[in-house]
Amino acid sequence: MLLHQKKIKVGIDIRDLKISKTGAHTYLYEVCSHLDQNSAIFDYVFLDTLLPIYTGSNKLLKLGEQLSFFIWKQITLPIKATIKKCDLVFCSDYFVPYCPFKFKTIVVFYDAFVWEYPAHYNKYWLWVFHTIGINAAKRSKYIITLTHYAKKQIVSHSGIDPGKIVSIYLGPKTKTIFNSKDELNDEVNKYNWLFNSQYLLHVGTLEKRKNIEALINAFELLIANGDNTTYLVFVGQPSNKETLNEDSVFYKINNSKLLSERIIFTGFLADESVSIFYKHATLYVFPSINEGFGIPVLEAFAHQLPVIIANNSCLPEVAGEAAISFDPYDVPKLAELIKKLLDQPHLRKELIEKGLQRLEQFSWDKTVLELEQVFQKAFNNK
Repeated sequence: MLLHQKKIKVGIDIRDLKISKTGAHTYLYEVCSHLDQNSAIFDYVFLDTLLPIYTGSNKLLKLGEQLSFFIWKQITLPIKATIKKCDLVFCSDYFVPYCPFKFKTIVVFYDAFVWEYPAHYNKYWLWVFHTIGINAAKRSKYIITLTHYAKKQIVSHSGIDPGKIVSIYLGPKTKTIFNSKDELNDEVNKYNWLFNSQYLLHVGTLEKRKNIEALINAFELLIANGDNTTYLVFVGQPSNKETLNEDSVFYKINNSKLLSERIIFTGFLADESVSIFYKHATLYVFPSINEGFGIPVLEAFAHQLPVIIANNSCLPEVAGEAAISFDPYDVPKLAELIKKLLDQPHLRKELIEKGLQRLEQFSWDKTVLELEQVFQKAFNNK
């Protein structure tokens, strides 16, 4: 029960919607979309910058953007939240104001990658994160993360009190799930022929931790063992971090006529286009060696696809018993599992049914409900 009569005013920092494109964008978009604007308990205020945001590759302008980000988080955002008389400020991008004036803060840490892969981050950003970001998070009432696995990793690397970290599951991307009609557009028209074929699907940014090379090597084994009909499709763009690009993978494919004809990279696609690729796929393969959550697992379940996952990080936690798992370093085993699923329709059907049952445990309505419970605890915690 609330200890006051007025609504709890929650400021939501939405600046990141203009920058992020992948999981962070999905999280913030879905949370904002599922908030009850007519809530009897909460009054939501969306806080955004009026300044343009630079997303290009010019080093000097990127440095200027980082400075602009710092000013937003530590000066502009606190001032706006104070003027709006916010009780809480919720930030979904690892950073909250260090000095929150009269409001309390709650921040989202998606994973522990900043500690696990420091070479993948700008050294100045790392310094700011470890100097200001972590200390500001420790001053927050709560830190939200996505899985129990992610919480464990964050605690082990950061030393943050585990009692301050709350794991809240996500749902599948609704813009992908509810737009799965065969409405071809310029992005997918050229792949119309593919949708009558059998293909394996992987959706996500092309990064080394995604273990793309293992999947391609397993697919190569599948072809070597006589499969002459199946395709492998990657939907997603290469990472913008040079240390993460799989140059060796592209070199291998480009120098193999057989692989270049059977492996398709679409690049980044709009959600409406991605949904079509999910709808027509034969099975989904997720060989990643490290994930914070893995929304594509839920999207595959929703599109009634059998799923193969790596048996590490958070993927077994999310998929439960609804997916077949494998050691992500065992390429022959992955090839064996793919062939097994392609050859056994009854097994695919069984996994599809399990996936739909598992999906019932996840929704953005549940995510927001649990977030609001945290908001209430934070407000009432004096």
